[in-house]
Amino acid sequence: MPFDAASPIAPAPVRPGVPPLKRIAWAGLGSFLAIGACGLLSEWSGLAWLMAPFGASCVLVFGLPESPLAQPRHVVGGHLIASMIGLILAGPLPATPLALAAGMALALIAMQLTRTVHPPAGADPLVFMMAGQGLAEAWPQLLHPVLAGSALIVLIGIGVNWLAGRRPYPLYWV
Repeated sequence: MPFDAASPIAPAPVRPGVPPLKRIAWAGLGSFLAIGACGLLSEWSGLAWLMAPFGASCVLVFGLPESPLAQPRHVVGGHLIASMIGLILAGPLPATPLALAAGMALALIAMQLTRTVHPPAGADPLVFMMAGQGLAEAWPQLLHPVLAGSALIVLIGIGVNWLAGRRPYPLYWV
């Protein structure tokens, strides 16, 4: 099928290839180190450093470090904003399908307004709303795991991408 820019469902003009094996290996190592560090710090400290959306954050930080969505502002800011919305809504609203949809939609709107869009953070309101604890009870979770875990992923991302060579990360901070 030839490429037709006028068609809203036209295929991409060039299909992306498989990244070089060295890049794949560094991405795997970085993801392993980031999630492993968050998990071990959780065990050793007794504080939460890990939450499920961080796995998807690692895909961006280590697999696509040049993406705007993988930059520190987006990773940390997106998780903080989306989690805060989830915690604010979890108090007064039961985790019904419409409330969960509203939480995710509000998080996306807030991330767009603050230039912190980070797709994995779209899951954060769902995680916190389904847990059922509101901001009054669960605000410390904004520090652990949200802030601490997302900042650790960024720091490991800086180190691993520097060691990998020729992979500038971050491209920008704010």
